[in-house]
Amino acid sequence: MDAPLAVRARGITKCFGEVVALDGIDLEVGQGRIHGLAGPNGAGKTTLLGLLLGLAVADSGRLDILGTPVGRALSAPEGVAGFVDGPGLYPSLTARQNLVALAALHGRDTRTGIDAALEQVGLTDVADDRARGFSLGMRQRLGLAAALLTRPRLLVLDEPSNGLDPAGKKHVHGVLSRLAETGTAVVLSSHRMDDLEALCSDVTILATGRVVFSGPLGKLAAENGELAYRIRTSDPLTARRLAADAPGVVVDGTGTRPGDEALVVRALVPALDELVARLVRASVAVRELAPVVSPLEAAFLTLTEQQEADR
Repeated sequence: MDAPLAVRARGITKCFGEVVALDGIDLEVGQGRIHGLAGPNGAGKTTLLGLLLGLAVADSGRLDILGTPVGRALSAPEGVAGFVDGPGLYPSLTARQNLVALAALHGRDTRTGIDAALEQVGLTDVADDRARGFSLGMRQRLGLAAALLTRPRLLVLDEPSNGLDPAGKKHVHGVLSRLAETGTAVVLSSHRMDDLEALCSDVTILATGRVVFSGPLGKLAAENGELAYRIRTSDPLTARRLAADAPGVVVDGTGTRPGDEALVVRALVPALDELVARLVRASVAVRELAPVVSPLEAAFLTLTEQQEADR
């Protein structure tokens, strides 16, 4: 990467008894980048996030955060904030009081930054409501506000979109994107492939404690091979006939919806482009063209299933 690295991990291993949670992990996260972590349950995502937050230390390997090697002490590195397994909040305190308590813990002036953090995550209207009455999505946003209060240079988040409605998710996505634009590095885990595709410039896929892919999303899509695509047109019968005759295109019976006349095909992108051109030349209007499964989700399934098979 051309930008300075916020995270540089080499050969990180972490075991809990006989369970190997992380097995020789390499990871690079540039400043001003949003880096996604994906993987099935038990892949090691939460353990890795815990190492970045100073909640655990690696058994072996080297971890540099914001240019400083991480030692053996359990402490959050300077300039790092975030949460794993949900934010820790005081349920009997209001949203504002929770942030005041956090600011005091960090030795900050409680009069500054709190209102701005609440406004940033869209909680100004409930600032004086007790956290015990908050929904999951509101608690996630309050946890994000708590992290923002420290003005981190590396923000580490575990499933930040949990419990958010579409408007709340859009709001949080905007906050994270603006942070990255100002140079903050963001590492987030999610089971939602659409969140990762919408937010992340890079992604690391873990399976059984190992990295099975790490790099830009564009590279992942390019290496993924054939995908299934749904195509809705103005003339389904002609579209099906043209698809059946198109080189490199396989008409697929999966992915259709009951009562839907959409055509599902499996093809590489160049063959798909040629099919669309044929449809246009035949005066067939293309009304919808989308992957049945997103490139990230398809690669995720392929890579993690292959890793499980190789164990």
